[in-house]
Amino acid sequence: MNMIELEDCIHHRFSQVKHLEMALTHSSFANEQGDAMDNERLEFLGDAVLELCISEEAYKRYPHVPEGSLTRIRSNLVKEKSLAAIARDLELERFLRLGKGEELQGGRDRDSLLADAFEAVMGAVFLDGGFEAAKAVIRDIFRERWPETPELPETKDFKSRLQEETQRLFQERPLYVLVDTRGPEHEKIFEVETTLPHGEKFTGAGTSVKKAEQTAARAALDWLAEYEKQEHQEPDGA
Repeated sequence: MNMIELEDCIHHRFSQVKHLEMALTHSSFANEQGDAMDNERLEFLGDAVLELCISEEAYKRYPHVPEGSLTRIRSNLVKEKSLAAIARDLELERFLRLGKGEELQGGRDRDSLLADAFEAVMGAVFLDGGFEAAKAVIRDIFRERWPETPELPETKDFKSRLQEETQRLFQERPLYVLVDTRGPEHEKIFEVETTLPHGEKFTGAGTSVKKAEQTAARAALDWLAEYEKQEHQEPDGA
């Protein structure tokens, strides 16, 4: 395959094409050839470069977003499925050098292999042109992939989110206590009380202890949102 096509896709012209060739060489091909270098070391390097570049861009792009949300944004962008999708957009599979066995087993369309190859290519760009070159390539590739708003679909439940928030604000965790159980055995209702580090208490009810904890945690999160809003308001006469 003509490497110039791929260079055009990522907008980087290699001064040493051997770096790009190595990034596209799977271990199965290297093992068959005997003297070829595979892309595993470049994948290791590219993973670190990619994470740093995405972290820096997220930090600048969302100046008021807390660390936990920045971490979720970054994780969503650099997870295997996302990187494999980028690799397919770049038609990276056309340029991969695979061993015969890996080829027959469908390796050219495997998410893990494509994601690893993409990371290796980013490592190759870094090795060839330095950090600024890698950052420019990554910024261009991810330009249209950032969420329009920093709020991602919540992947964590209310209880997990409350723990995250209390750790951030107070460096402590909330406490949960079962305070009441009522109703017949087959229709029991559980009531749980959660206490925040400053002593504020919130109750929640549900058909299981876990559901009651979630309800209480949600009430506490609503209160914390108002609490933090008031903390950031300027006092009268300021």
